[in-house]
Amino acid sequence: MRTSKSTGTEKKRVTCFNVAENRCIWMQAGVINYRICDNAYDCHTCGFNAAMRKAMEIAPELDSEDVAPRWVEHLIQRYDGANRPCRHVLTGRIEAPKICPHNYECHHCEFDQMLDEMDMVNDVDAPRTVVVSGFNLAVGYYYHMGHSWVRFEHGGNVRVGFDDFLCRLFGKMTVLELPPIGAGLIQDQVGWTFGRNGNRAAVLSPVSGKVLAINHPAREHTELISEDPYGQGWLFIVRPDMPKRNLKQLYFGKESTRWLETENRKLFEMMGPEYEALAATGGAPVKDIFGACEQLQWDVLVNGFLHTTRR
Repeated sequence: MRTSKSTGTEKKRVTCFNVAENRCIWMQAGVINYRICDNAYDCHTCGFNAAMRKAMEIAPELDSEDVAPRWVEHLIQRYDGANRPCRHVLTGRIEAPKICPHNYECHHCEFDQMLDEMDMVNDVDAPRTVVVSGFNLAVGYYYHMGHSWVRFEHGGNVRVGFDDFLCRLFGKMTVLELPPIGAGLIQDQVGWTFGRNGNRAAVLSPVSGKVLAINHPAREHTELISEDPYGQGWLFIVRPDMPKRNLKQLYFGKESTRWLETENRKLFEMMGPEYEALAATGGAPVKDIFGACEQLQWDVLVNGFLHTTRR
């Protein structure tokens, strides 16, 4: 069962990690006065973009990645050729000044393709973390009840990994079986497995979509996952079917903090009365809780925190 979520006014939206601007490209083009992008600059699955195209009477058959959207015309009119900034400068993806040489036809641009390829293979920028009940929580990440995280990249792709709670709970993994490239994942259904010394556990996928890339170093050297779960220990990249549809099943911001506090209290209850008093201390848990506490059974932890045995 999912932990009760907040009924407050905090609104979740698909936000690119580490992108300062997040201003809608229609705003950048001067068509509208103000709008913050809430779809990680994935214009082709954006409801607002679709509404703008409909309002401007753009034929449905022209709504494809091979045809320049109408905001391109406004950008071309707004900037002359010698001072036409790259789209990725306008959206805050890159900081260095760069002029667009292709009239914003990004699907023909080698630089645009290079950025996407770099996102697939480059090391992940270390996020800022906060300590919640002794566990690290990456700021700007989304979290699933099965203790995996999601980080939205520019263009709508998502990077997936294990959170610090899971890494400390189960200790060093000796087996990690990730979905292959091209595999389809369904949110809240089993997506991959890990194991330790004969014990195995299945993990629910935090999003629905197709796997685009695998972190081979982390798969081959699983110690990277526990050492840096939010950075070099990421697992794979997914192209989500519809980014916004995944948000309802993910925790973000303050609700992530409340959820992790609840999970920590549940863990201390499992450990027994002699450990419950430690829950309020806020001290960092050991890196191998399963290995350090003989009374904790693997299957009980899987059932209590990964939620896969009920499916």
